[in-house]
Amino acid sequence: MPFLQYKCTVCGKRFEELVKVYTDEVSCPDCGGKTARDYSGEMYSATGKQTKKCSGNCKTCGGCH
Repeated sequence: MPFLQYKCTVCGKRFEELVKVYTDEVSCPDCGGKTARDYSGEMYSATGKQTKKCSGNCKTCGGCH
């Protein structure tokens, strides 16, 4: 179960949420509004080292190297 970063499209709150699957819908804990995945946080590779060029959006990534 991953921790994912979200941003509320209504109030702008950024937060992390533990989800079962990355496709789960998450509501804002403050206002209950709709959220979108937020890729602005720091990303780390599987080794635990911070990556320099990772956007966090795995759909556009060539992998962590």
